[in-house]
Amino acid sequence: MAAAQEHLADSADEAPIPFRQAVEALRSARLRPEIEIDPTPAPKRLAPFAYALEAAVVEHGSGPVSEDKDLADGRLVLLHNPAGDDTWHGTFRVVTLARAELEPEMGADPLLPEVSWSWLTGALEARGVPYGAPSGTVTRAGSYYFGGLAAREPATQIEIRASWTPAEGPGGVPDMAAHLAAWCDLLCQVAGLPPAALDLAPRGGVVPLPQRRGAQPR
Repeated sequence: MAAAQEHLADSADEAPIPFRQAVEALRSARLRPEIEIDPTPAPKRLAPFAYALEAAVVEHGSGPVSEDKDLADGRLVLLHNPAGDDTWHGTFRVVTLARAELEPEMGADPLLPEVSWSWLTGALEARGVPYGAPSGTVTRAGSYYFGGLAAREPATQIEIRASWTPAEGPGGVPDMAAHLAAWCDLLCQVAGLPPAALDLAPRGGVVPLPQRRGAQPR
């Protein structure tokens, strides 16, 4: 993490002011306590300026020998091209990945791809952040075990890859703290956590799947 921060510090003076302000908003955003987030090396060929974060939704063990468990993880990359990009319809672009393992019955739901995409758009709308040109994919994959691994239960993974153009506010700076919070809402949703008091609430046709963790007493 220190190496990533040092690299960013070295390049910060060369970056345009709107990009530096957007990055600072990402660094200072207040997020749900279940979210653990760190800077990570950003891709160098997608835009003149880029900043990346990796995050995980962590369930902390309660006993003396209990281990923390990652319920979902992902990556968010902020791209900036001061000259603009015709495909972005703006000078900024957010590129994200969110993934988690699902319970088998949830993975078999035929509506899973549509519902998962609605989690993303619903999270952005719930945060009230304007955006445009969204695109992405929802992929689910099943794992079945045989031979020496036959005792394991089948597993289903979901992966949501998405990008969108954040609307630019005063000074050409998008509200990246709100965009990051919305993306973290998506991570918590795929992790199966119940919505926090001020976080994502179903609206605009968003259909929730049954909560997997923390919603019902065991």
